[in-house]
Amino acid sequence: MSTPTSAPARPAAPPPTLPEGTGHGTSHFSRGVRETIECVAIAFALAFLFKTFEAEAFVIPTGSMAPTLMGRHKDVVCPECDFRYSASGSEEADRDGTLRMDPRYDVIACTCPNCRYTVSVDPSDPANAGRAAKLSYSGDRIWVSKVPYNLMEPRRWDVIVFRFPEEAETYYIKRLVGLPNEQLKIHHGDIYTKGVDDADFVIQRKPPDKVRAMSQVVYDNDYVADSLAAHGWPLRWQVWSEQETPGDWQVSEDTRSYQTDGSGAGEAWIRYQHIVPGQANWGRDRWPPKAASPPQLITDFYAFNTRVVRSEGGSFPAALGLHWVGDLTLDCEVDVQGTAGELLLNLCKGGRQFRCTIDVATGQAGLSIDGVPDWKPTAATDVRGGGKYRVMFANVDQQLLLWVNDKVVAFDEPTSYPYLDNDRPQATGRDRGDLAPVGIGSRRAALAVNHLRVLRDVYYIAEKSRYARNVISDFRDQNTSMVQMNAEELADFFASPEKWQTPQGRNVFDLRQKVTFPSDDEPFGPDQFFVLGDNSPASSDARLWSSQNYVQRDLLVGKALFVYWPHPLDLYIPLTNISIGVIPNFPGMGFIR
Repeated sequence: MSTPTSAPARPAAPPPTLPEGTGHGTSHFSRGVRETIECVAIAFALAFLFKTFEAEAFVIPTGSMAPTLMGRHKDVVCPECDFRYSASGSEEADRDGTLRMDPRYDVIACTCPNCRYTVSVDPSDPANAGRAAKLSYSGDRIWVSKVPYNLMEPRRWDVIVFRFPEEAETYYIKRLVGLPNEQLKIHHGDIYTKGVDDADFVIQRKPPDKVRAMSQVVYDNDYVADSLAAHGWPLRWQVWSEQETPGDWQVSEDTRSYQTDGSGAGEAWIRYQHIVPGQANWGRDRWPPKAASPPQLITDFYAFNTRVVRSEGGSFPAALGLHWVGDLTLDCEVDVQGTAGELLLNLCKGGRQFRCTIDVATGQAGLSIDGVPDWKPTAATDVRGGGKYRVMFANVDQQLLLWVNDKVVAFDEPTSYPYLDNDRPQATGRDRGDLAPVGIGSRRAALAVNHLRVLRDVYYIAEKSRYARNVISDFRDQNTSMVQMNAEELADFFASPEKWQTPQGRNVFDLRQKVTFPSDDEPFGPDQFFVLGDNSPASSDARLWSSQNYVQRDLLVGKALFVYWPHPLDLYIPLTNISIGVIPNFPGMGFIR
């Protein structure tokens, strides 16, 4: 099955042509017509100047920047868990946005990222009759400013619009990751660069606002599929003790929140395990006992890429994610119900534990990494005694970040840490390592946690050719057959640590490619920029261009600033089984980060 690999941005449709005036003479009517035409002409002249020198509107046609920016897509509410997500609808339209009136190109199914249920979105399915949500919507309409790059240099991680080097009349939109006069390396999903005076490559860390903007939902515990519990499917968040002891966490009846009275003598934990049902379960109604439902590694799964096109008949395994993602974020609401004790936050990557400890009485927070005893940043936070706090803890780009009530916490020393040998997943011992990578704990603190979410960072795939666009993978030339596995085989692989070794004794994850641009020994020129799409498996970006792997400065159009018109929301008409998109989508509007 083919994957959309290009994401040109096209200018918004021009205003309609004005009719010519038909009156003559000096009557009040004709003077009014003339004055109206003059006003309109002046308005068009000002609009032209504004468009030329200030800003321009564009429409996003495809999903190479999803979910940051949406191309043509279907909005779906999962019938099993009620989670709202989007899937690509690009195949249903030509490159210029004209809908194809051919049922062969209909997107007929897609898969929920939260519970992995595959739902029909087939317009010809009688169950979907009249539902606008089963039709595809045009992409986001955005404003692009031309001013910033006339006054300052483009910044890494900006979302930019430019003219495609291989077809200058076509506009593309991507994220800027590589700057002039540097080499760039993609490895293990991250970006590394080396300047002309640097001895070696260094990782490029996203600032905190970009980390949050680019994070993607792995699991949202507010959307538990009750039918999974009815089938005996294990919870993702589980109390982490073999025997019930005082102070252990208790799960609510609806399994959406957890609480501890803090009466235990030691630490009490709940941990997230990526126990993911698949088509073998949903599609074939096969529900094994809990012991036969092992956790898997978290991968670069994109719900946007799971669309099934009628003419192609099925999805492909790469849409389920071929790459382990160890850069994770914990997001939750913590209700502190006492005045003493400690809140513990934990993330695991490569078998190494990263912890944040917050004293709920004083708000003092400390970071630690096992095996790095001298690294102990501290900070004051707003967690002071009883109350509800939104807390986020991230391990992204070899840095730890903490937010409390949506404000990033400033530590007394940098929270970036030196390179550690944790670029391969591990799962040994009681803690299960990367098969239980996120935890929340209490040390004698009375706490309740709600709105639990696990997020992951963008994973940039190290690829340097147009080979097999539908299976772009770090593993393409690495003596492993992952790209040929079906969905069940992939799930088994990611759940089985013994299979992470090759017959020759090498770790499979050590075989991931690394690619360098523009070459192994030369940097980009003084006016050359490197761009990537946030939806890496489905982006025809600078990695894959055949003529050159950069954007020349004179091809830059501007910085993407604002989504001013996402598709409207649906209004359901009672008793008709019809929904129409007429409600302005205010939540979807906002600045682009």
